[in-house]
Amino acid sequence: MSRRTLKLPSWLPVDPYILALIGTVVLAATLPASGTAADVAGGASTGAVAFLFFLYGARLSTAEALDGLKHWRLHLTVLVCTFVAFPLLGLAGKGLVPYVLTPQLYSGFLFLCLVPSTIQSSIAFTSIARGNVPAAICAGSFSSIAGLFLTPLLAAALLGNDGGGFSADALLKIGVQLLLPFVAGQLLRRWIGGFITRHKKVLGHVDRGSILLVVYTAFSEGMVAGIWHQVTPARLGALLAAEAVLLALMLALSWYGAKRLGFDRGDRIAIQFAGSKKSLASGLPMASVLFGAQASLAVLPLMLFHQMQLMVCAVIAKRRSRDPQEENRENGAVSQEPVTVS
Repeated sequence: MSRRTLKLPSWLPVDPYILALIGTVVLAATLPASGTAADVAGGASTGAVAFLFFLYGARLSTAEALDGLKHWRLHLTVLVCTFVAFPLLGLAGKGLVPYVLTPQLYSGFLFLCLVPSTIQSSIAFTSIARGNVPAAICAGSFSSIAGLFLTPLLAAALLGNDGGGFSADALLKIGVQLLLPFVAGQLLRRWIGGFITRHKKVLGHVDRGSILLVVYTAFSEGMVAGIWHQVTPARLGALLAAEAVLLALMLALSWYGAKRLGFDRGDRIAIQFAGSKKSLASGLPMASVLFGAQASLAVLPLMLFHQMQLMVCAVIAKRRSRDPQEENRENGAVSQEPVTVS
């Protein structure tokens, strides 16, 4: 009987991948890699990150990206939300140190604000809310590409030595481990694109497995270095509160700011969901390259924010889907059929 089955509310999504990430953190806490095992794990993690960004490059359709440039105002608005508004709010969070956040947690909080937007969840929530799905696809893709360049540069400028020693060498590592594989994937897409499309599901597991390896390596280093003694339940609670405020501000700014700029309802939905999110898939590999031994604390705020944004945006998307025409009438807009994806 259904009454015997324990189910989570549909508006409260718990991403199974987050559970896998938590399990990986627990594994690293109980059985951290050290010595030779740490060297092997580190080498495997480096290779996994390079392969991950190779797949990103091979999947991105250059023709679709160029076609999406026609809606440049929307994409520019999302980029401003992601790489201007978010970082400014992150810098404002400096006032929380040391009373609310430790310097190490603040570095992770600021890094979270520099990460590009996510693609999959932005598309999914835009579709649920009956917004402009093609715009969400292009906006998320552009943000991911821009993040390859802007995130390391912003991290070097805003985090400095707090990020584990940013230098020309760190930027070179970004180029070798992230940019070169991405470009190689783009160049080879003509020949391997069909294979990747046919095996999309299997390669999706490779994606996620690669990120789990990155998380295990980063948290193992943190355990060996003893940095987790610096994090208390009170600090974690304060971090969650700070991230809740950050998400609320960006949701409001992206929604009402887009309205002020004259975008219609469908575009505003795409802007809100693409402009208020941060990508765990892009942020974790970048953190492992940029932060080194400090990566475990650096990615903690991003992991928490990722689950929070899923839960909150799921509620917003479903509420907006109930009567999407009402707001169009209220704004004097012409009703249109909602855009959906299969």
